[in-house]
Amino acid sequence: MNILFLSELLYPHGGGAELATYLYARLASESGHNVTVVTNRFAGESQTYSQGSLSIRRLPLFAGNNSMKYSILRRLDVLLSSQIRATLKNVDVVYIPRFWYSAIPLAKSLGKKIVVHLHDYISSCPLTTVYDEASDKICKREGYGCTPKCIYIFEKTNNRTPIQTLGSIILNSSLGRCMGRVIGLSDAIICVSEAHRGLIVKGAPHLEKKTKVVYNPLPQASYSYTAGDDFGYFGGPSRLKGFSVLCRAIKNINNDCHKIINVHATKFDASTRFLAESSCVSRIHAYGKLGNEEFEGVHRKVRAVVVPSVWPEPSPYVVTEALIRGKLVIASNIGGIPELLTGCQGSFLFQPRNDHELAEDMLNVAALSKEKVNDLGTKNRESTLKRFNNEKISSEFTRLLSAVSHN
Repeated sequence: MNILFLSELLYPHGGGAELATYLYARLASESGHNVTVVTNRFAGESQTYSQGSLSIRRLPLFAGNNSMKYSILRRLDVLLSSQIRATLKNVDVVYIPRFWYSAIPLAKSLGKKIVVHLHDYISSCPLTTVYDEASDKICKREGYGCTPKCIYIFEKTNNRTPIQTLGSIILNSSLGRCMGRVIGLSDAIICVSEAHRGLIVKGAPHLEKKTKVVYNPLPQASYSYTAGDDFGYFGGPSRLKGFSVLCRAIKNINNDCHKIINVHATKFDASTRFLAESSCVSRIHAYGKLGNEEFEGVHRKVRAVVVPSVWPEPSPYVVTEALIRGKLVIASNIGGIPELLTGCQGSFLFQPRNDHELAEDMLNVAALSKEKVNDLGTKNRESTLKRFNNEKISSEFTRLLSAVSHN
């Protein structure tokens, strides 16, 4: 089978969705399928990369790593180029894992089958989160959608300029509302958890028959023996990732128990790092984006990874990676998180936004002996590797694409 991946970003750029895309490309090519990936080219990268049945073409699509999702939609010149059209004619299925939805009508006009992989809720929520910023709760609007007020608060919270905020309101209130219809032209839609699919279908009922659940492949991460007694939080200053919930929990612990809890937190820039380290009556060690070796060092210090998200994360890799590394996990009972933790003895779920429950779970984990922590962490790893076997996940993925291509 010949598969074309159209992904504006590819690991190591981007986040969990881009990591999953890279892993799927490798797994599909290793299974004997011919995989071509078209993605953005950043400074210092080669234009082409080839290994076995995997070919990566890097084109100058846009500048920067944080381009708005609409940036890629404007690159019709790339889609209509002779190179891409020739590639399209020779593939069996076009796979779109992120935002390159302008390729759907073109591929359809050429009679190609299309599989869209959703890693968020863009089919029914232009901001991709199904989170109502105005009420500070999960969105309950019929069909979801975003009001201008919701978009404004979202952009203001993320420190956008007035011009960027205005542009976002215009685009998300107009073009963003059409995303679900364009995605609905595809032949199949992959969701990353049952909870994810449930919210997708609730917001866009017309997509129900096309949606299938395939869990994300496991990343490469080795077991990390716990040598320290600290906690890890890897979501940055994001309100949706629950940083404020974590801070309140730490303050509860300090006020009630006079116990010091050390937390190693990543994805903070220079300005937010100071705020993070001074926001709690405790010791928060804030870092920027860490390299692999530095991240390994942090993991050895932590006995549990805290994931206090307040939005329904479809299937966060931070949970999966913690389990594979043999860590305990304390996480919000929301979105696809409980599915990842099914059968894991070393996991603790608390109600989203409930800082008192989170504080209690952190104290319970802090009271465990180091031997118990490593024992439960080992069981977490074993359970995860057994449930989410990459060979099985790769087979499900390619079988779905093959079925679509022959339908």
